Amino acid sequence: MRVFVAGATGAIGSRVVRLLIERGHDVAGTSRSHERAERLRAPGAEPVVLDLLDRGAVHDAVAAARPDAIVHEGTALAGLSDTRHFDRAFATTNRLRTEGTDALLAAARAAGVRRFVAQSFGGWPYAREGGPVKTEDDRLDPHPAARMRETLAAIRHVERAAVEAGGVALRYGGFYGSPDDAQIEMVRKRRLPIVGDGDGVWSFVHLDDAAMATVLAAEQGTTGILNVVDDEPAPVREWLPALAAAVGAKPPRRVPSWLARLLGGEVGVVLMTEVRGASNEKAKRELGWTLRYPSWREGFVESYAPVRREPGRYAARRSPVPVSSSSTRRTTIRS
Repeated sequence: MRVFVAGATGAIGSRVVRLLIERGHDVAGTSRSHERAERLRAPGAEPVVLDLLDRGAVHDAVAAARPDAIVHEGTALAGLSDTRHFDRAFATTNRLRTEGTDALLAAARAAGVRRFVAQSFGGWPYAREGGPVKTEDDRLDPHPAARMRETLAAIRHVERAAVEAGGVALRYGGFYGSPDDAQIEMVRKRRLPIVGDGDGVWSFVHLDDAAMATVLAAEQGTTGILNVVDDEPAPVREWLPALAAAVGAKPPRRVPSWLARLLGGEVGVVLMTEVRGASNEKAKRELGWTLRYPSWREGFVESYAPVRREPGRYAARRSPVPVSSSSTRRTTIRS
């Protein structure tokens, strides 16, 4: 196939590009800067510089690329860490999930592109009720924390738009797998504590496993919504100490919920004490997806071995909160 990857130089997008090329596909990949776009030539992709919020430019770029499938991985998450002002921190990403998605889908319709894969997120949006693990049939949170409402609305938008267009929305878990992940520095400095009883259940997915699921969805023309997570949703009180051990850090501190709420706001308490995990059974069944890292337990140890060996070499670059990350002929693709 000919595949147009929006956000092709981000953590997930770059892996999707490499994997598509390895599997024999032609790729046009986008980035928000010329310098980053040029890096796409090395694996064999055609670089495109484009602002996903420029509807006309998106139309022209897709028309020029003439793809068989579009993969939307556009976000603006690098360095994100402000949970107190969650929606404000996600403002650009929310526009990319709404306006950017609409622009790509309009361009897809005009170009006759029928396969569309969009990035969504399943790490915190499920309703905070019932059991600890949710499926795609369970509802999203009807009453999110006040400062998460705009972000959840944007996630709902990208999912609805993708599905109505006959495409697929992938609810990724929390990404990990790069030794310079931002949460590593947070854990090493003991700035990511266990809040309250640490009952919040998180679902993770290694970046390489997420990329494979994405490529399979594009190849198969999958439709609907899929949780792209590993086999072991786990409460914060289990995975956070394991992550600290994997990077050679001291155990995380513990703070009461009232103090965490005072210092970091309601969102941080929700993330650490109330969120639900996700089941990957549908994605494995429908995609024929086999995970390299079925659990974060072995994934943390292997991924962060370089951090244990050379702790001074790695610095924080990405978000410490559970969000999906990625990024973007002359036109301006931004993510």
